[in-house]
Amino acid sequence: MLELKELAKTFGSFIAVNSINLAIKKGELFGFLGPNGAGKTTTIKMITGLLSPNSGKIYINGIDAWDNPIRAKTITGYIPDQPFIYDKLTGKEFLFFCGGLYNLDKILLADKIYELTDTLKIGSWIDKRTEEYSQGMRQRITIASAFLHNPELIVVDEPMVGLDPQSAFIVKKFFTEQIQNGKTIFMSTHSLHIVEEICTSVGIISKGKIIFNDKIASLHKLKESRNNNLEELFIDLTTE
Repeated sequence: MLELKELAKTFGSFIAVNSINLAIKKGELFGFLGPNGAGKTTTIKMITGLLSPNSGKIYINGIDAWDNPIRAKTITGYIPDQPFIYDKLTGKEFLFFCGGLYNLDKILLADKIYELTDTLKIGSWIDKRTEEYSQGMRQRITIASAFLHNPELIVVDEPMVGLDPQSAFIVKKFFTEQIQNGKTIFMSTHSLHIVEEICTSVGIISKGKIIFNDKIASLHKLKESRNNNLEELFIDLTTE
């Protein structure tokens, strides 16, 4: 579903992403880990078209994301680390605005908004201005907006930042259900326990290079062989 081939990005003399290769299959929830400054967000911005790579290729379900950006974006959803929504709109107005960007049929869009409002437990907040929302509710609306056009790939940057336990539980459950329904999620996070709970595969990036890429079970085996917990293993791998 998502393939990165020799993907690289530099800023002047600084190498942010150093010719990385990744292949994420359909139906996977891929956890993308790394310390601050490792290249996670730069990678995500290249996948979503916010940054252009210096070299390499990005394929989304076989589509070259830079040769055919519109086609790639029609099957991709993006959830940034800081939700951006228009404060003077209600949640419903914002979602109708987002759906309009994809030229979605208004009747089908209304049904989809109702479905996501129910699934993400947004409730009556859907009719309130988003300036009244908590961080958790803003994040839920942003997640809903990313799923309106029924994307095949969802790219997520730190989805649990600032979420209370109830909101985090709802989001984790929602992501797991999406994977079971055949969606693919590429999720960057610092939350190691979230990776252990819901991810099927894991990649770790350090200093712009991929240092681990395998199933979550392989990460557990490596953890056990070193007699570490996941936090200790992560620190060991990223400082070796």
